[in-house]
Amino acid sequence: MFGKKIHLFTLFGFDVGVDLTWILLALLVVWSLATGLFPHYFPGMPSSIYWWMGVGGALGLFVSIVFHEFCHSLVARRFGLPMKGITLFIFGGVAEMSEEPPSAKSEFLMAIAGPISSIVLGGVLYGAGQLGRYAGGPEAVNAVLLYLAFLNAILAGFNMIPAFPLDGGRVLRSILWKVRGDLRWATHIASVLGSAFGTALIVLGVVVFFSGSLVGGIWYFLIGWFIRNASRMSYKQVLIRNALGGEEIGRFMQREPVTVSPTLSIDELVNDYFYRFHHRMFPVTNGEGLVGCVTAKQVRELPREQWSRHNVGELTVPCSKDNTISADADAVEALSMMNRTGNSRLLVVDENHLVGIVTLKDMLRFLSLKIDLEEG
Repeated sequence: MFGKKIHLFTLFGFDVGVDLTWILLALLVVWSLATGLFPHYFPGMPSSIYWWMGVGGALGLFVSIVFHEFCHSLVARRFGLPMKGITLFIFGGVAEMSEEPPSAKSEFLMAIAGPISSIVLGGVLYGAGQLGRYAGGPEAVNAVLLYLAFLNAILAGFNMIPAFPLDGGRVLRSILWKVRGDLRWATHIASVLGSAFGTALIVLGVVVFFSGSLVGGIWYFLIGWFIRNASRMSYKQVLIRNALGGEEIGRFMQREPVTVSPTLSIDELVNDYFYRFHHRMFPVTNGEGLVGCVTAKQVRELPREQWSRHNVGELTVPCSKDNTISADADAVEALSMMNRTGNSRLLVVDENHLVGIVTLKDMLRFLSLKIDLEEG
C-alpha cells in the first residue's frame, strides 16, 4: 500500500510512521487553513498568526488520526492480532494488520473503537475550545481547538459509512459475519458496497471538477479511487486466506533446495549460483545442518578483486526470523510472513535442519489452481 515510510516514534509497542505522501497532505492542510478557512471564519488577525494556526491544525490532524488508529490497534492487540504499526498517508491513516480478525465480535469492537475515540476526542477538544472562549483565552488557540473538534466529528462520521474498508464497512461485515457465520460472504457484501461508494465518489469528483472546483474534484476522485481499490483488494485477500487456510507448507515446499557450502569461493558463489539461479539469498549448509545464510548484499560489500580469496563461510550470517519458518506452520502463516517482511522465499527449518524452501511463486500457482477448481 505504501511507498517510502518514515519511522517517527514507537507508542506502547506500536511503530508510528508516515508515508511520504503524508507530507504533501500536511502542506496542503496548512496552506488551506492559513489562506482560506481561518481567515474566513476568524477575520482581522495578522497573516503570520493564520500560518501558525494552520501549522497547529495540521499537527492536531496528525494527533487525531494517530489517536484514532491507536485505539484500533489496542483493541486488535487485546484479541491477539499482530499489528505491524500505524502509518499515516495522503488519505489518512491505517493500523496495519497482517491477519484477519479471529471472530465477528473482535472485528466489531476493533472497528467501532476508532469512531468512538474520535467522538470522545472531538468532545474534549470542543469543551476545551468553549472553555477557552469563556475564560478569555487566545482566539487563535480557541479557533484551532474548535476546528479540530469539528474535524474529529467529520472523521468519525465519514468512517462510519458502511463501505468496506472504512470502519463502518467493517462494522457491517462483522454483523453479517455474525448472522450467517460466513466471513467470505460478509466480506463480499461489504466490499461490493465499498466499491459502489468509491465509484460514486469518483463520479462526484468528475462532476465537481467540471463544475469549476478543481481541487475538490480531484480529492473526491482520488479518495473514491482509493476506497474502490481497497475494497476489492480486501475481498481478494479473504479469498486467498480461505483457499490457503489449513494447507500445510509441505504442499508447496521444494524439498531439495539449492544450498551452498561454506568452503565455496565467492567467485564460484557469484558465477555458479547468483548468476545461474537469480536468487538474492542462499542457505549455507554443512551436511544436513543449516549453518546460516549468505546474501547478495554481503557479497556486494566485498571488493570484486577479493572474491577469489574469500569463501562463503566468511560471509555467512545467522538466518533471521524474517526468512525462516517452522516446518509445522501453515500456508496462511507463511503468506503473512512474506507480506510482513517483503521476502518471497522462506527457508523451512525443523530443529536447525533445512527441510525445504517455500516460495511465493509456488504458493500463488497452487492458489490459482485451487480457486479455479473449487471457487469457479
